[in-house]
Amino acid sequence: MDETLLDRIRIVLVGTTHPGNIGSTARAMKVMGLKRLVLVDPLRFPSGEATALASNADDVLAAATVVESFTEAIAGCGLVLGCSGRARALPLPTLDARTAAARGLLEAGQHEVAVVFGREKTGLHNEEIRACHYLVTIPTSAVYDSLNLAQAVQVICYEIRQAMLGELPGEMTPPDWVPEPPERLEVFFQRLEQALLEIRFLNPAQPKRLMQRLRRLTLRARPDENELNILNGIVSATLETARGERKPKG
Repeated sequence: MDETLLDRIRIVLVGTTHPGNIGSTARAMKVMGLKRLVLVDPLRFPSGEATALASNADDVLAAATVVESFTEAIAGCGLVLGCSGRARALPLPTLDARTAAARGLLEAGQHEVAVVFGREKTGLHNEEIRACHYLVTIPTSAVYDSLNLAQAVQVICYEIRQAMLGELPGEMTPPDWVPEPPERLEVFFQRLEQALLEIRFLNPAQPKRLMQRLRRLTLRARPDENELNILNGIVSATLETARGERKPKG
């Protein structure tokens, strides 16, 4: 496969507190051919400790992008894979590491892909998980299931490299559409919530569970531009009707 596909896969670290993990992540990436590292609000970076543990992957560190928010980190991505080691109250579709790597590599031919790793102690927050299309898990021993952040990155990067060297699973076909990026979907979710509040379908005292389910449904569908425009049009018509602004046709 074309090695340049790896240039469309970004590794995202969120809220990293130990700079050594950033350096070790850079090394794990470079040895498997990945170069794009995005850091969301790291506690300390740049850092001599990160540079030391990066070994000969200083170029990955030097080219790393530092952003303030998770939204910025995944902007423009048609596929967002969130690595999580714990069960969620409202689970997303989940892939194992091998399947996720193959999916990410396959879709890198169509659009940008983000593989996201959370904080060392608490992982990804629920609002960050809700922005992911799939969760990714790494099977571990039931006796001891704690993976270091850089170790988890190494496993995923290794699987991406293996997918590069082998044949992708036959049942995984690349999408024949271009899914809308997270930033456009977020605008839709905000407008949808407002519309549901105005028509009194959504209980303002308990809005989260319904909106989580609607987010999951929409992210599973991964609408393209035309489909999202239709959904936004429905929301606009709903808001206009609720406010008495919409004139009947004919």
